[in-house]
Amino acid sequence: MNVVRIETEEQLKQAFYIRKKVFIEEQGTPEEEEYDHYDSLDAAEHILILDMDQAIGTARWRVVKGIGKFERICILPSHRKLGIGNMIVGTLEELAALKGIDHVKLHGQVQAEGFYQKLGYRTDSEVFIEDGIPHVLMRKKLPETE
Repeated sequence: MNVVRIETEEQLKQAFYIRKKVFIEEQGTPEEEEYDHYDSLDAAEHILILDMDQAIGTARWRVVKGIGKFERICILPSHRKLGIGNMIVGTLEELAALKGIDHVKLHGQVQAEGFYQKLGYRTDSEVFIEDGIPHVLMRKKLPETE
């Protein structure tokens, strides 16, 4: 498995394909709610996880009021339970730390809350509905880097 920063429109299309498969087709998110103005290469930093040359996971992150916000974290069903989620979150944390960000947050689906808690995230809200799916706000202070 290999993590790459998305730098081209073609790579971004691969990320959108994964998001379509996971969020729209599998989870029923309306297409008009899945894609937004943060989906450009200028508005957020996007990553792809590759298995050989096949894109199998993606995520994006951006800075919101000095805090890193991780979004659109997803993996194709065929590649789940292989540690790729850990790889994605770890990569996002590294990218945030490289930019001097020491606090991060995400809107985690309730069914993935335990996964994020194992990675050091704390639940910081009541359950809320986003795109028709129950979520919670989760936060983490990143370790100090030198």
